[in-house]
Amino acid sequence: MTVHLHQEDLPADVRFADGPIAVDTEAMGLIPGRDRLCLVQLSDGKGHEHLVRFRNGSDYSAPNLKALLGDPSRLKLYHFARFDVGIMQAYLGIMAAPLYCTRTASRLVRTYTDRHGLKDLVKELLGVDLSKQQQTSDWGAPELTDAQREYAASDVRYLHALKAQLDERLAREGRTELAQACFDFLPARALLDIAGWPDQDIFAHDG
Repeated sequence: MTVHLHQEDLPADVRFADGPIAVDTEAMGLIPGRDRLCLVQLSDGKGHEHLVRFRNGSDYSAPNLKALLGDPSRLKLYHFARFDVGIMQAYLGIMAAPLYCTRTASRLVRTYTDRHGLKDLVKELLGVDLSKQQQTSDWGAPELTDAQREYAASDVRYLHALKAQLDERLAREGRTELAQACFDFLPARALLDIAGWPDQDIFAHDG
């Protein structure tokens, strides 16, 4: 496994294998607009992870990265798509869909637990113990540590394998179509977050 770090865009000669591409982000916090996007992680599941770093003051133009993420023929795999697509929409100006969210799939089929974090999912389904020590580290620091790079890469390293396991469970429980409907809605849910409805259920009947 090799982790490649790039500054502010993917190099033009980086190529990804056909099929889904795993995507994750790191930011200064969880509120787009207040908390800036610092890192976008990518993997095609073939053993290499690419990290695209945005420093304070970056213009987020990133044409090569945007071309990849905005490709409507390329399925993007996330663990918490609602946040990732939202913050990329806010800073990169693209909706990185169509998408598949392993956290959403987990909530639909692992109803025997309330533990749907990536660490729990990878441990149960793949038998791998992920370290989350760097989860709350400073992603806006002048330089990323080796531990931060490895943590960021591990967030996309297992998403292809998780999708395969979750797809089997979705089919077994008869929830494949329901899951797809949820995935299709997530871009709109992210836009509601950005527009100021992060917590309200606008579909609820409240009087």
